[in-house]
Amino acid sequence: MKSIVFFIATTIFSTNIFSASIDGALSKNNDSSQEIKESIITQSIQQYPGVCACPYSVMRNGRACGRRSAYSKPGGYSPKCYPQDVSDEEVARYMKAK
Repeated sequence: MKSIVFFIATTIFSTNIFSASIDGALSKNNDSSQEIKESIITQSIQQYPGVCACPYSVMRNGRACGRRSAYSKPGGYSPKCYPQDVSDEEVARYMKAK
């Protein structure tokens, strides 16, 4: 069961990376934008105090968090889990801060 959950989580993550690399091939600016979005997502997940920030996160028992994730629940923490969660404004702010 753990290997199935790992496969699903890996597939979701790989699909996001693959689509990001295709998008990045279209435009150099978009490439840096995708990298910045990934960085913002990583920081957002790291700031979450629990283990179930995103639906694809894995609980301590090895199962995917799914609907138990903070992302899936209204109110409270709202971690950024997917590139579409990061606005262009957030990317611009990140670029200015660097």
